[in-house]
Amino acid sequence: MTAAAPDLASWVVWGGFALAFLFGAIAHRSNFCTMGALSDIVNMDHWGRMRMWLLAIAVAVAASAALSLTGQVDLGKSVVQRPVLPWLSLVVGGLAFGVGMTMSGGCANKNLVRLGGGSVRSLVVLVFMAIAAYMTLKGLFGQWRAALLDPVAIDLAASGWKDQSLGTALARVGGLEARAAQIGVASAVVLALLAFSLKDRRFRANRVQVASGIALGLLVAAGWYVSGHLGYGENPETLETVFHGTNSRTLESLSFVGPTAYTLELLMLWTDKSLHATMGIASVLGVVAGSAMVALATRSFRWEGFASLADLRNQLIGAGLMGFGGVTALGCTVGQGLSGISTLAIGSFIALAGIVAGSVLTLKVMLWKMEQE
Repeated sequence: MTAAAPDLASWVVWGGFALAFLFGAIAHRSNFCTMGALSDIVNMDHWGRMRMWLLAIAVAVAASAALSLTGQVDLGKSVVQRPVLPWLSLVVGGLAFGVGMTMSGGCANKNLVRLGGGSVRSLVVLVFMAIAAYMTLKGLFGQWRAALLDPVAIDLAASGWKDQSLGTALARVGGLEARAAQIGVASAVVLALLAFSLKDRRFRANRVQVASGIALGLLVAAGWYVSGHLGYGENPETLETVFHGTNSRTLESLSFVGPTAYTLELLMLWTDKSLHATMGIASVLGVVAGSAMVALATRSFRWEGFASLADLRNQLIGAGLMGFGGVTALGCTVGQGLSGISTLAIGSFIALAGIVAGSVLTLKVMLWKMEQE
């Protein structure tokens, strides 16, 4: 007997909150931050946090592939796997997000973690990011995105592709069976990432970072299971089998830019009965709650504001770029860098390359200015 739709949606929403709560707690404890990892490399040639992030990606890819291959979820139905590759949007959005997160001192996830630790500055950044994200989803920026960027795309479906995964690409190019191609690509990516992240003795000795990388990767895969398996069921009104409790109406995992916009929308239009809590909204709140729990438990909770007017200016500009870039690139460092990459979507690799390039370029400009001064 199929559970009623409200029950399925509740499972997805509360499941998303629980996963994000753990994600926020672990990220706070381990100082997990993609921008911080890139900054460590550019400024100090230190790869510890980057290895943790790459380990998380490896685990997320392995666990997500296992779910897909065993038929637990259909990752091909996720937004990032649609057989249309809007490469210009992914590049521009990724670059904008990378620049923005560097100007803001951290990505969307890091600002949610900081908010849980008492940062009023991060609250302001998140509000402005949410406004920019909403404008890119449904407002002025969205009109520009839809008219100028999104139409520049490659229609893979016209060539017979069912999705845009690397496994499908290998199957089409190499003439392999789809399942074998998926296993081969996933195995190659996982082994390469594990070899690089674990080859450093100091990193292997850091139990917090190793355990955190593994746990964060598993949480991303668990997100696919919650929305793509537990939340997949019959709609009692239309009798169609659909995904419940997500903003995209399909399966989702952890991502934080678009969901901040939907969170702001729900708070502003609370009496609109057509709006409901979703997995994304619950995830935003869950990260803050998980981080706050660790901050209070370790007595590291501190109120934090802006250092100067220049700091405020940079943070707000960065927030706007993150909101625009995160929606345009279909995700942030977590939404594309972990969740998207875990599906091996070609577009996720393009978006992530843009994010990294934008951040590294901005870090080098900042370093050059400091040297000039």
